[in-house]
Amino acid sequence: MPNQLYRRLPLLLLAALLALIGGLLLGSVPLSPLTIWAVLIGEGNPLERMLILELRLPRVLAAFATGGLLAVAGALMQVLLRNPLADPYVLGLSGGAAVAALLAMLAGLGILWVSSAAFVGALFSTLLVFGLAHGSGSWTPTRLLLTGVVIAAGWGALISFLLAVAPSSELPGMLYWLMGDLAHARTALLPWLALLAVLLILLPLGRHLNVLARGSLQAAALGVPVRRMEWLIYGLAALLTAVAVTVAGSIGFVGLIVPHLMRLLLGHDHRLLLPASALGGGTLLVVADTLARILIAPQQLPVGVITALLGVPVFLLLLHRSRTL
Repeated sequence: MPNQLYRRLPLLLLAALLALIGGLLLGSVPLSPLTIWAVLIGEGNPLERMLILELRLPRVLAAFATGGLLAVAGALMQVLLRNPLADPYVLGLSGGAAVAALLAMLAGLGILWVSSAAFVGALFSTLLVFGLAHGSGSWTPTRLLLTGVVIAAGWGALISFLLAVAPSSELPGMLYWLMGDLAHARTALLPWLALLAVLLILLPLGRHLNVLARGSLQAAALGVPVRRMEWLIYGLAALLTAVAVTVAGSIGFVGLIVPHLMRLLLGHDHRLLLPASALGGGTLLVVADTLARILIAPQQLPVGVITALLGVPVFLLLLHRSRTL
């Protein structure tokens, strides 16, 4: 692989670090770099320490890991379905998570129970889609995609029903969760563990992913264990999406546009594409969450609104570019 492609990864890493620093500096109460440094080395007053260590730092780290999860899951789904429009939510995972989370909110449960319910709902939707797509035979990418679209539509109907019967006092929190919200992210441990573990599993399999992206017949002819790889990709993409939804609700466009951008920047080799997608997705979501916190401060926007506003024009630009190549 050309060395210049490897040289672009440090640039992505630098952009990620700048985004993380900006997320700590900016907010309804702007902070100086010296204040942040003082807090990180154990100094600073109690208010500054609480603001940085208990609020901003966990939120920024959770945003970065969640963006990385969605971007890597999007890259995997595009390999599995051989469809450049596939994203982590295309198989209805977010719908199952949303229904379970909204039910937990209606029951008056706390944020930990809501997050747990979202995780269980996403995994249940994964098993449901895969079971129905498999049927009595084997599944194909087209069958899996169609089943996921139908299941997603069913979850959408249930979400509309729950919103219609929910008490008015519960609606703001429910709507924020549906639009994606990192306000309740208090720990980044789970998303970071999931992201690092999946990357460690997949990077040695980068050559298999490269071949599989060209088609299952060609992959089988070259000795790739196609069925096992497809099961692995589907399971890992579902796990990444379930963890992301658990942390931040439904956030669109990250898993769709980031893999496209990384392919334009680095090519189609998944040994580069996957870590680059993790860095790019994390950077994008940190920037979007920072904008969500400062645009109408002291009020905050759902981060999903910002990713949609950023993602729509970028995707249209990519689509136009692909038509003119």
